[in-house]
Amino acid sequence: MDIGFIGLGNMGAPMAANLVAAGHRVTGHDLSDVTVDGVAVAGSAGEAARGRDVVMTMLPDGAALRAVADDILPVMASGCGFVDCSTVDVASARAVAEQAMAAGMLPVDAPVSGGVGGATGGTLTFMAGGSEAAFALAEPLFAIMGQKAVHCGDSGAGQAAKICNNMILGATMIVTCEAFALADGLGLDRQKMFDVVSTSSGYSWTMNAYCPAPGVGPSSPSDNDYTPGFAAELMLKDLRLAQQAAGDAGADTPLGAAAMSLYADFVESGDGLGRDFSAMLQRFEKRRRSP
Repeated sequence: MDIGFIGLGNMGAPMAANLVAAGHRVTGHDLSDVTVDGVAVAGSAGEAARGRDVVMTMLPDGAALRAVADDILPVMASGCGFVDCSTVDVASARAVAEQAMAAGMLPVDAPVSGGVGGATGGTLTFMAGGSEAAFALAEPLFAIMGQKAVHCGDSGAGQAAKICNNMILGATMIVTCEAFALADGLGLDRQKMFDVVSTSSGYSWTMNAYCPAPGVGPSSPSDNDYTPGFAAELMLKDLRLAQQAAGDAGADTPLGAAAMSLYADFVESGDGLGRDFSAMLQRFEKRRRSP
């Protein structure tokens, strides 16, 4: 395919590189001066999108997605796939999908899970929303960039799945960190706690695959001074999106709201900015329970 890729940041650049390695022609654009081996550089988003079979985007938020859509849809070929892999609010995803369908495109909202490591290794999970035809067009590309793609439903369903997943992830990481801090206070060895919990009913991805305690479990960002695999500020962004969606849907999500509040404090008032979201453990190590 002839692919346009807009947004060549930490996630977009390796995703585009994997498409090139698989034999596709990729023309990319980013606001920063970024080069990716094998990716032709376009001077504008419109130039990257013009005449392509598929245009992919990886953008920071819904406002950026809406702005890019306004720029590129007028120059995209009828029947072209428009695959947005950003994590944005559901309302923006649905608005842009409606705009794209009105212009004769096949839109898919397909946020990802797996972080920079998954983008580099081609092991991402894609959560896709859109028509059957749109998903069928994008699915071969998902197979190159990831290990799993789930068609979640109509436009917006991919974003809905992503924010629900990450609300669980954020809340689970917090309680995992709380448990390690409690274990410390009770004099329980961290490795022993891991050995029990990782094979018991407390099993979770945050414990077993991404343990926030250094030197415990498989290698994770905690073993690299919490250099981000998934930055705390990105977790905060996703938790805020989840609370925005919960408000729109009238859903009661008290633990999601509490997780958002804790990550907001960690990122904006603590030392979480620029660190992995699992560095939340240090927040609980430093603080004691109020009387």
